Amino acid sequence: MGIRLGDNQYGKAEVRLVRINRETDVHQIKDVNVSSQLRGDFEPVHSAGDNSPCIPTDTQKNTVYALAKENGGVGAIEDFALLLARHFVSGFEHVNGARQEVEEYSWDRIPTQDGPHDHSFVRRGGETRTTVVTKEHGEEWVVSGFTGLTVLKSTGSEFHGYPKTRYTTLPEVTDRILATDVSARWRYTSHDIDWDKTYESVKAIMLEQFANTHSYALQQTLYAMGQAVLEAHPEIAEIKFSMPNNHHFLVDLSPFGLDNPNEVFFAADRPYGLIEATVERDDAPEAGRAWDTVPKFV
Repeated sequence: MGIRLGDNQYGKAEVRLVRINRETDVHQIKDVNVSSQLRGDFEPVHSAGDNSPCIPTDTQKNTVYALAKENGGVGAIEDFALLLARHFVSGFEHVNGARQEVEEYSWDRIPTQDGPHDHSFVRRGGETRTTVVTKEHGEEWVVSGFTGLTVLKSTGSEFHGYPKTRYTTLPEVTDRILATDVSARWRYTSHDIDWDKTYESVKAIMLEQFANTHSYALQQTLYAMGQAVLEAHPEIAEIKFSMPNNHHFLVDLSPFGLDNPNEVFFAADRPYGLIEATVERDDAPEAGRAWDTVPKFV
């Protein structure tokens, strides 16, 4: 029986980086979390303890910090991830692939009587922007998105017409709260893109579709969100969604002699329905290794 090393990668996970741009009195802040992983001819490291081809994970960490300084800032996280991937693959003989994942945390200027403060910030709530760049054998893939975008509509949602079994207790409803935490990632087909502008456009389209789609199921809303993005952005091949159904149950106030016409709800955090799906183009190019090791999605 032969034994051999299979697919492998290694690196430094969750390198926290805050970059302050002080070129003017109005400072700019970039707050990111970078996970760097390399692929290549590392069999001697695993099988014989020969570290000659092994770039220390600490070196990868330091490279993240150094490139954030040498290139004048982080910029769009897609550009920064591409910069890191190209640096490692082109700079080391034993490295033929790299996976760079970046999460971005946004900050807003603290408002004052004199306007937004020049150098004081408050962490913005809402979603966390993400990107995963994979580079291997001359090819590059960019998968961007966000996690944790919490949305709710207080009407305009129904759920009925589903199969009934002896174990079904869920009542049909024609007016319910629809709430979810949207996690979405989309695969780009090119790199000649205004990453920041496209990100804001994709998010805005999804939010508009969530608001305006009269929903008969969360699955229907998910599909409408993905379809609208693909129609507006030909540079996106596919979108993967993970969306829990954050249930809100009407509270029975009748023991207290009170009516409850869809006004008071119990928000349950578990168990919850989990809807996951991909919305894709028929003619989308092959994904290659774009989705390898991208977590939590179908």
